[in-house]
Amino acid sequence: MDEMMTLPVIQPNAKPEGLNALGQPRKPNWLRVKLPVGKEYAKVRSIVDEYKLHTICESGNCPNMGECWGAGTATFMILGNVCTRSCSFCAVATGRPNEYDQDEPRRVAEAIKLMGVKHAVITSVNRDELKDRGAAIWHETVKQVKLMSPTTTIETLIPDVKGTWDALITMISPGQEVVSHNMETVKELYRRVRPQAKYDRSLEQIRRTKEYGQRTKTGIMLGLGETREQVYQAMDDLAANGCDILTLGQYLQPTKMHLEVAEFIHPDLFEHYREEGLKRGIKYVESGPLVRSSYHAERHVNV
Repeated sequence: MDEMMTLPVIQPNAKPEGLNALGQPRKPNWLRVKLPVGKEYAKVRSIVDEYKLHTICESGNCPNMGECWGAGTATFMILGNVCTRSCSFCAVATGRPNEYDQDEPRRVAEAIKLMGVKHAVITSVNRDELKDRGAAIWHETVKQVKLMSPTTTIETLIPDVKGTWDALITMISPGQEVVSHNMETVKELYRRVRPQAKYDRSLEQIRRTKEYGQRTKTGIMLGLGETREQVYQAMDDLAANGCDILTLGQYLQPTKMHLEVAEFIHPDLFEHYREEGLKRGIKYVESGPLVRSSYHAERHVNV
């Protein structure tokens, strides 16, 4: 855009320089996080273990796990911890899932009640092998949480249903306050980052969710090699398809087997993107190096 020419100077991004002990690029200072410790962290750890639950906090190597668990919250991952997709950025195990626990909705709901959380986030792996993409378990999980904890608000971070729109309605209809579906990256990088997904199909999923009457949300990772113009276009596409909430965060390489970080985005540029997203019609933009889909999710309920 022409207005870019008059913007204040934005600090340069950091190119990965040198390797750490794991052979991964060293992170700049603004990406340092505290180790998970404390009484509340131990409490959440105990409940997750006791109820044999999966969390994306662990499976996704989230840098905010210490902060969120220390505050007594967690993002639960239903339908197992093996995904049928093989996205090149994700730390969740890929394979042929054999877990389909029909009692899982009850256990998740009981754990949320024990934690006493005011806002719960629920996500899942992709279950492409299931005819309903796992929609029945999704529906029952939200229903059980609402039954046991009627004052708890819920965000569901749902997978790509591959155009199975009746499954989408089943997933988004039981009463959650926010429905999220992550775009993950810009259109031009989809083949490399999300080879089994389609940019336009994910946009359509967000649009259909909005048309159903739900509050919509998505997340994009930065630092994979995208250009500013591509980020602006993604924002325009999201606004045009009814996305209410956008999260922007730094991509971090989970293992040497995953995509390398192209650059570490400076906090000044994250702030610029936040302002640009709002200008383009997105109601709420959470943007920063350590931002993840469910980070500060409680703020997104009333957008």
